[in-house]
Amino acid sequence: MKRRSFLTSVGVGAGVGVAASTLAAPAIAQTQPEIRWRLASSFPKSLDTIYGAADVISRRVAAATDNKFQIRPFAAGEIVPGLQVLDAVKDGTVECGHTASYYYVGKDPTFTFDSTVPFGLNARQQNAWIHQGGGMALLREFFKDYNVLNFPAGNTGVQMGGWFRKEIKTVDDLKGLKFRIGGFAGQVLSKLGVVPQQIAGGDIYPSLEKGTIDAAEWIGPYDDEKLGFNKVAKYYYYPGWWEGGLNVSLLVNQQQWEQLPKPYQAVLEAACFEATVIMNAKYDAENPAALKRLVAGGAQLKPFPRDVMEACYKAANELYDETAKTNAKFAKMYEPWKKFRDEENLWFRVGENSFDNFVFTAGQRR
Repeated sequence: MKRRSFLTSVGVGAGVGVAASTLAAPAIAQTQPEIRWRLASSFPKSLDTIYGAADVISRRVAAATDNKFQIRPFAAGEIVPGLQVLDAVKDGTVECGHTASYYYVGKDPTFTFDSTVPFGLNARQQNAWIHQGGGMALLREFFKDYNVLNFPAGNTGVQMGGWFRKEIKTVDDLKGLKFRIGGFAGQVLSKLGVVPQQIAGGDIYPSLEKGTIDAAEWIGPYDDEKLGFNKVAKYYYYPGWWEGGLNVSLLVNQQQWEQLPKPYQAVLEAACFEATVIMNAKYDAENPAALKRLVAGGAQLKPFPRDVMEACYKAANELYDETAKTNAKFAKMYEPWKKFRDEENLWFRVGENSFDNFVFTAGQRR
């Protein structure tokens, strides 16, 4: 009797379990094909923030499709070098890549608008411009020439100004400085005598240690501590005026995207939104403690002098005007971007900045 009762209960339970697992499977996955993509990242695996966004995307896509659509991330150098991700996606070497588009300003300075513009938008403003300010349409039109579709998939927030072997007291101290700096900012600084070096994240430390470069910037305290820059340079400057809110993108090969089932397209796009939120949140949560540890360990925290900031600001705007005169694609992006920035700054000065300035200083007066 007991044996019969046990078998009956097991049978019922097993049936319920099978039914439950069938119902639990995402509906979109039940009739969809199995697809495997490779993602080439521009970043090393040691950085769980910026590289980790690719993991966020791959996990969410797999979970939402019952593992039928899987994206496997590869760190910089595993398939292609970190600064060659765009070409790998364009040529179909990989289906997609996770990168900062300003790495490719050597091909066209217009790429900078997909990532960050020196003295430009902060993280919230960058997202506003792309998603609600007309930026996405302009970027998509531009990326068509590279057989690529772009999706915002991460934002670092404002960055630090980097690690220097010597103090920067005047504009003259920039002359001849070999500085690892990515994107359009290198061209800005070259107008002031800096010798910019574009080096992938995983290669910065040995270059700084060996003296191949005199200074280097990456992102901020949490990543910089992991990469060990404080061990080979002691002056830590702020702010990173060239990266007020770096947008990191998932670039997708156009043909691969068109072959992707519509439900998978929707899942991938939603996963990129999630990656943006998580990356920004993680940096904001981790940077304060990391900065304290760096300073306690001997890092000398210093603001860029006002005259250096003003000289860089002047050089940046001169460069934008010069580039717009000779590059029609840049000009087409720059004019509406500039108008959006100026209007956003009016609001942020009234609302965000006044609130932030009061709250950030009120605690010091208590």
